[in-house]
Amino acid sequence: MCRGGHANPLAALRYQHATEDRDRAIAEALGQLAQGAEIVPIASVPESVSRT
Repeated sequence: MCRGGHANPLAALRYQHATEDRDRAIAEALGQLAQGAEIVPIASVPESVSRT
């Protein structure tokens, strides 16, 4: 409800399919970004970089 900006559960259920479709599109885009990312072992990250 909060994410879609709906005031009641019925409205949220009515439009839930749009959120699921958007979640899928976002996940696919993030997956494509991750495929090209370099994996850096945490031991090689400088202490000046926050690890949290």
